Amino acid sequence: MLPRLAVLAGLLLAAAAPQSALAQAPKPGTPAPAQKPTAKPGTPAPQAPAEPTITPSHLALAREVMLSSGIGRSFDTIMPAMADQIRKNAVTRPDLAKDLDEVLKSLEPEMALQKNRLIEVASRIYAKRLSEAELNEVVVFFRSPAGQRYVETQPQVLDDMVGAMQDWTQEVSEYIMVRTRAEMGKRGHSLQ
Repeated sequence: MLPRLAVLAGLLLAAAAPQSALAQAPKPGTPAPAQKPTAKPGTPAPQAPAEPTITPSHLALAREVMLSSGIGRSFDTIMPAMADQIRKNAVTRPDLAKDLDEVLKSLEPEMALQKNRLIEVASRIYAKRLSEAELNEVVVFFRSPAGQRYVETQPQVLDDMVGAMQDWTQEVSEYIMVRTRAEMGKRGHSLQ
């Protein structure tokens, strides 16, 4: 479960990063890109699309959608899992266990702030992608009995989907290999 949540959190944070910053950062060892010719003098430079204005009410609806949808609940397991990973890494030093537990306990308020930061990032992502009117309709759905049932069953549905996708990937992989061998055999090639 943690890898899926960590991926989700990573995707949310990556989506919130300014795209221009990501595009401009060269990879280590990559030569600098060739410079594009500059525009003719007097030609205005192209304008980047403006970020949509997000009102406080728009952001509040986005936050409610994000929390009502169950995504916020997913964040609840990330910080404790990180703390558990730190404990596991410190197993080589059992003498640190008591102090480590105390330190991790004292960091819980800071971890809660980090979780809130992720909630704000996710809320802004929703607000950028959905209008205030659309978010309002989604809120109405999540407040309905069907919406609440949807959220309630979401963890089990996602777990079932992950298992089904793993089975499907295996089956399709085997099928494609059998078909590829058969087609290559028709061309006089033998694949092992």
